[in-house]
Amino acid sequence: METNEAADLPMVLIPLLKRVTYRDDDAAHWNALLTLQARVRDHVAVLGLELMLDEAEGYAFLRSRPEPEDEAAPKLPRLVARRPLSFAVSLLLALLRKKLAEFDAAGGETRLILSRDQVVEMLRVFMPEGSNEARLIDQVDTHLNRVIDLGFVRRLRGQEQMFEVQRILKAFVDAQWLAELDARLAAYRAQLAVPDEGKGDDDEA
Repeated sequence: METNEAADLPMVLIPLLKRVTYRDDDAAHWNALLTLQARVRDHVAVLGLELMLDEAEGYAFLRSRPEPEDEAAPKLPRLVARRPLSFAVSLLLALLRKKLAEFDAAGGETRLILSRDQVVEMLRVFMPEGSNEARLIDQVDTHLNRVIDLGFVRRLRGQEQMFEVQRILKAFVDAQWLAELDARLAAYRAQLAVPDEGKGDDDEA
């Protein structure tokens, strides 16, 4: 049994080092991860990483361990890079997270599916009045593609204008931040009224 686990460990670790692991993508791989998670945690800890696994939601990923509070303590180089996000992409992520919370509160379906038109309407209210419609749609497509690249949204196969919001978003936009969202939206709208200079938040993926 030990030999089999040793052979399976690289098959679990290598995909995790590249991307998020989802239960729905490969049930056998997910079950192997659950079986080996203690060993995975031990191995990635050597690299300064920690395993974030949500069995209920069905996803797992690696992130850098928090830096030590002691400034004199040695700091490891970051294996998981920080990715700068534009303000508009940060806003889209926040709105999608709020939509996911409302969806969950309503009960029923477990998958939040949105059309591109719905995403456009979510962002329209935060765009300057009189914004060119074609330019607005182009901007939304650009922001959506960035969010897809980050792994927070998935385009439905064979339906280019339909998107599924991935539940891993809940791990990056927590409930406390979401509770303060309404108070921040006015500031978001004011900032989006001026040209985007690439200022944004940092995230890990």
